[in-house]
Amino acid sequence: MTSTAEPLLPEPRPTRLDRWRTRLASDPVFARRAAWIAPLAVTLLAALLRLVDVGHPHAIVFDETYYVKDAWSQWILGYAATWPEGADERFLAGETDIFTDDGSFVVHPPLGKYLIGLPMAILGADSTFAWRLGTALAGTACVLVLYFLARALSGSIITASLASGLLAIDGLGIVMSRVALLDIFLTLSTLVAFWFVVLDRRDHRTRLAERTFSRWTDDGPPAWGPVLWNRPWVIAAGAAAGAATAVKWSGVWVLAAIGLYLVVSDALARRRHGVVFWPADAAFRQGVASFLLLVPAAFVVYLASWTGWLVTDGGYDRHVADAAPATGIWSWVPLSLQSLWQYHERIYASTSAMATPHAYGSPAVQWPLLLRPTSMYAGSTADGVDGCAAANGCWQILYSMPNPLVWWASVLAVGYMGYRFVRFRDGRAAVVLTAVAATYLPWLLFPARTIFQFYTVLIQPFLLLALVFAIADVVGRPGADPARSTRRERLVVVFLGIVVALAVFWYPLWSAIEVPYDFYRLHNWLPGWV
Repeated sequence: MTSTAEPLLPEPRPTRLDRWRTRLASDPVFARRAAWIAPLAVTLLAALLRLVDVGHPHAIVFDETYYVKDAWSQWILGYAATWPEGADERFLAGETDIFTDDGSFVVHPPLGKYLIGLPMAILGADSTFAWRLGTALAGTACVLVLYFLARALSGSIITASLASGLLAIDGLGIVMSRVALLDIFLTLSTLVAFWFVVLDRRDHRTRLAERTFSRWTDDGPPAWGPVLWNRPWVIAAGAAAGAATAVKWSGVWVLAAIGLYLVVSDALARRRHGVVFWPADAAFRQGVASFLLLVPAAFVVYLASWTGWLVTDGGYDRHVADAAPATGIWSWVPLSLQSLWQYHERIYASTSAMATPHAYGSPAVQWPLLLRPTSMYAGSTADGVDGCAAANGCWQILYSMPNPLVWWASVLAVGYMGYRFVRFRDGRAAVVLTAVAATYLPWLLFPARTIFQFYTVLIQPFLLLALVFAIADVVGRPGADPARSTRRERLVVVFLGIVVALAVFWYPLWSAIEVPYDFYRLHNWLPGWV
């Protein structure tokens, strides 16, 4: 008699990623260790790439000519002062006290310059290391905060490590951390603000569900939901957005986007929980509470950043309102605040009309294509001079170029996030899309303004979130077909391997390491990359 039983097939072997997931879920000790080792490792890597030899080149590069000297005079006087002709060369040579007592017209709020000035006050203003240390530390902190944000959104150590790791080795983040400009402080404040929003989202949803459920009766769902005031993370998010605005005015778009996100997400949650008048409930009841939690905190932080200008007498336009004070309903406002308001009007008029042509100018519509990155510094050495041994000479380049493969893949991933939100109402996608919209779309309103590709350092962390969430979907959820997941994991590993290889290839141009001119030319893939 012969048996007709089917032969037993071996069970599919789990993928490496599934084994990691299983161990993280089943081994509390391993999970706790991974939860602090992973962010520590990526932060140390980021610090290494941003801090090592950050004082090189010993030169005032790009717009450091404004921010470094303004930061130092503001630190000493409480306001940015004017400098004599030829101040760059003298400042670089160690003459750091040649500023006057006259206020200088500057178009950005003071906070970022205070953060540049603090290490200068401790280590000395004549040190290029000192005046770039603040940005290097802020850029390193961006990597750590992105880890926390990605972890809060995904609940995954692996996803958070990938997002922050990509930022740690990306050229745009590295270069903007190695020059004394304001944008990395704006990026850090914005990341913190959205991290706080996500922390509020997690707690608020639970409490809203509980309080709304308690209002159901035998007659059905409640007409109005609860108004929740105990939302400390909203206050914290407002303070962080206020700090962003106190670095650059573009932070106000972040504040506005967060406010809109809070109202819309709350409306959708109330609809989901059965509140009858959910649009009006979210907009006119909880929306008012959210506004009062968010905006005053931002205003207080922003106004506080002007303390030095307010408590001294030499700042630009400091007493402009004295000659013609306000009358009527605004007459009660202190003259110092009236002068500050008039100064803001002048700043707005100046920045809105800023349309001076620049060789590295790049309108926002070009940014997704990466057509014109910004060269921050270029220095050349002839063959046989100072150790250069290249027939066409050597170059030191500081170039705000993101990893091209990561950049283009991230832009595509934003489109995928849009699909995820429309198709599945994905909450992660909603946060990413809100952040990208707040940091990119406003620039499309100013096509004639002189703006630069390096402004996208503010957008980059959220593009990376879109990319890692897309990668997570490509690999598949736990329990997916192991054979298919293995193939996809290998594809992702190849992609990441190319990303790392490109980072190594580009790093000399992200850190002004001297390279042969012919090596530099290998990086000019597009006509605008020169």
